[in-house]
Amino acid sequence: QWLGGMGIIVLAVAVMPMLGVGGMQLYRAETPGPMKDSKLTPRITETAKALWYIYLGLTVACALGYWFAGMTLFDAVGHSFSTVAIGGFSTHDQSIGYYDSPWILAIATVFMLVSAINFALHFTAVRARRPGVYLKDPEVRAFAGFIITVAAVAVVMLIYWRSFDTVGETLWHGVFQVVSVGTTTGFTTSGYHWWPSFLPVMLIIMSAVGGCAGSTAGGMKMIRAVLLYKQGRREIEKLIHPSALIPIKLGAKPVPDHVINAVWGFFALYILSYVGLSIAMTATGADLVTAFSAVTACLNNLGPGLGTVADNYKDL
Repeated sequence: QWLGGMGIIVLAVAVMPMLGVGGMQLYRAETPGPMKDSKLTPRITETAKALWYIYLGLTVACALGYWFAGMTLFDAVGHSFSTVAIGGFSTHDQSIGYYDSPWILAIATVFMLVSAINFALHFTAVRARRPGVYLKDPEVRAFAGFIITVAAVAVVMLIYWRSFDTVGETLWHGVFQVVSVGTTTGFTTSGYHWWPSFLPVMLIIMSAVGGCAGSTAGGMKMIRAVLLYKQGRREIEKLIHPSALIPIKLGAKPVPDHVINAVWGFFALYILSYVGLSIAMTATGADLVTAFSAVTACLNNLGPGLGTVADNYKDL
């Protein structure tokens, strides 16, 4: 899972050129969204190696954090592999909720968020010593705003329904679970499928957006969601001003039309796949909630769903 986090393809990009096999096409295929057209270094091999060094450094830092927070060394290493890779595997059946530690939840939350950000930004921040690059990136700002908004809604609803004994416990579990699902990691603590009102459905839908392009997160990626929103807003504005030329921009840069078309093509394929698989799932006898959530969780690489697949998929 850890090797697949950054992508076997990126690993191959660092090795295959040494064997005389071109790797640029593979790298472009692995890097999702419009960000794939921007190179980090002139040589693709150096780029892949630099990304792996950052990936390894985050894993070591995460493992040390877990270890200092109370995990055994074995569990710390295992969970660091799963956290940075945004995979969600655990060495315990109760997932990371086994430890019942706010410190461990805090460490997991931080590294899930970091791993869900474009690794090209990590590269720039480390190489050029420009930590401010994160604040200037429109995708990161949208991702942060999305996570904060959903977390605030979840915490308020959990407090209103008194789902936990204390406000502190509500805050920790609420924020952690939103980040876990929002980044498509899939760690669980109290089991969000038991949460009240619309929260379980909100979280499972949230996983469709996922993290940032160029990260280890699943989902459609935030940059695609942003472009779809901007394109929809532009079409509404053109209904009011039919002759207006309204460019779609990410930050200060206009986005070419072929990129917008590619995003819409991806989104159409995603929806068609989702509808087709959901119908196929219900044809097996699964109820609508199970079918809906299982397909959503699998398409977005989330893991836990709702209904009979909330804990595992053995009933299927």
